[in-house]
Amino acid sequence: MSATESPAHPRFAAALAELGLADLVNEVRRFPEATRTAQEAAAAIGCELSQICKSLIFAADGVPVLVLMDGASRVDLELVRWELCAAKVTRAKADVVRETTGYAIGGVPPFGHVTKTRVLADRSLLDHDVVWAAAGTPYAVFPMSPKDLINHANGTLVNVRELELDK
Repeated sequence: MSATESPAHPRFAAALAELGLADLVNEVRRFPEATRTAQEAAAAIGCELSQICKSLIFAADGVPVLVLMDGASRVDLELVRWELCAAKVTRAKADVVRETTGYAIGGVPPFGHVTKTRVLADRSLLDHDVVWAAAGTPYAVFPMSPKDLINHANGTLVNVRELELDK
């Protein structure tokens, strides 16, 4: 299957080719229902929620940063702030996400963005042999080993997962 026939976003398919991952285009799966949320993606794929890799854009002192997090967990903004030595970290607005990555929320892949951003990858992703991430649209996902995904995203491995407190 060529990049033009792929269910992946054309920009993401081109990024795969640039990274020497053109064969991964054949692994992209498209679903008729949206896989915009981690829950939707896990249900469509038939995998554990934690096997979904969420690509989330935050603003650290106004500068966009990408956080890669497993689908079952939430990002602890205080831990992100600490990792980045930032005064303030907030969720980026939809227009900032699109401007930074070139993709809409719900379809942001872990790499292949229009601008280079700092990437933090939570260690929880390494709990699986394979994780699934968005392929540039809210309907398409692709599988990859977490180590390879983090490497291609130029991610720094960190602990930024919100810890569940005993109730």
